[in-house]
Amino acid sequence: MPNKLIFSLSLLLCAFVQQAKAQYTETLNSNRPGQSQGAFAVGRGVFQAELGATMGKESHNLLYTETDNIGAEFQLRYGAIREQLEFNFSGTYLYEDIVPTAGAAEPYSHSGFPIITLGAKYLLYDPYKNYEEKINLYSYHANRAFKWRTLIPAVSIYSAANYVYEDDNPFLPSSQAGFTPKVVAITQHNWGRWVWVNNFIYDQFLTDFPTKAWITTMTHSFNSKIAAFAEFQVIISDIYADDLFRFGGAYLITKDLQVDVSALINFKETPKRQQLGLGLSYRLDFHSHDELLPQK
Repeated sequence: MPNKLIFSLSLLLCAFVQQAKAQYTETLNSNRPGQSQGAFAVGRGVFQAELGATMGKESHNLLYTETDNIGAEFQLRYGAIREQLEFNFSGTYLYEDIVPTAGAAEPYSHSGFPIITLGAKYLLYDPYKNYEEKINLYSYHANRAFKWRTLIPAVSIYSAANYVYEDDNPFLPSSQAGFTPKVVAITQHNWGRWVWVNNFIYDQFLTDFPTKAWITTMTHSFNSKIAAFAEFQVIISDIYADDLFRFGGAYLITKDLQVDVSALINFKETPKRQQLGLGLSYRLDFHSHDELLPQK
């Protein structure tokens, strides 16, 4: 177990070795309501809390169970030391009521934190840093033409240490208990009102059952207040594998406060899942030097 902890912390430190510049935004920049992380940090001196509540149903046609669950999600983000560096702490508390649908077994329930994670994200590359678009004074069409630069994403790396408590955790087997590492490669394309984010995840990879996952999220801003998103997630693991689809929207109440709503469905019967979520994001902004995202 100590070796796992040392390795996990070393991965966290790996995020500090590159040189780049993150970009602070005038308004709150939340990862909610999807599950993917954007490439950009919140900005030095910014503390941001992203909280959510979920309610869901599951049915498993091999275990012959039906499950009602409620959950509370949290993600605390803080930008420090460098503009491109962000620390975050995240987790979920889950309560489940399970009813067997075959045999004489009695209903039962359990609750707890399946996993909590402490990590750091670092922006390695921003294609718009120190870039100034040249205007062609003689050609309207040249200015409106497709630009290959838009295909180059911002790139970040996220390194983290998970913790799974060892005493009768009902959500994960004992092989996953203790400290385990997690790494995520993040890409983000900004196309005007559209933002496309991809997360490539390798989680708990020093355990008997590592998890590989891919999350791709497309977000569209209708105006400065309202945005909608659609997200697809693939999870590959011997413990749990699934294809998940999420969708929803967010409303920016003030530049530092956002509310959101989301829904989840999946595409298999072991288990079949449905979930609704509500969320809130709020930031305390003590940023002292603005590095704004490019504006049209």
